[in-house]
Amino acid sequence: MTEVVCNDHLGKKVCISCNTDDTIGDLKKLITAQTGTHWNKIVLKKWYMIFKDQVSLGDYEIHDG
Repeated sequence: MTEVVCNDHLGKKVCISCNTDDTIGDLKKLITAQTGTHWNKIVLKKWYMIFKDQVSLGDYEIHDG
């Protein structure tokens, strides 16, 4: 299990536990369960790179640590 920390522009921070073989779309749905924002409206990015929904977290090298 990997713990991913997500921030929004309003300063709200959410910690999500997921597996490295989950896709970005799955992660968005887990974020939706905690924040209430519709998963289609969520855009996950790191700096200027926007993550695509069908790619897994392991492919983006998002892992524990």
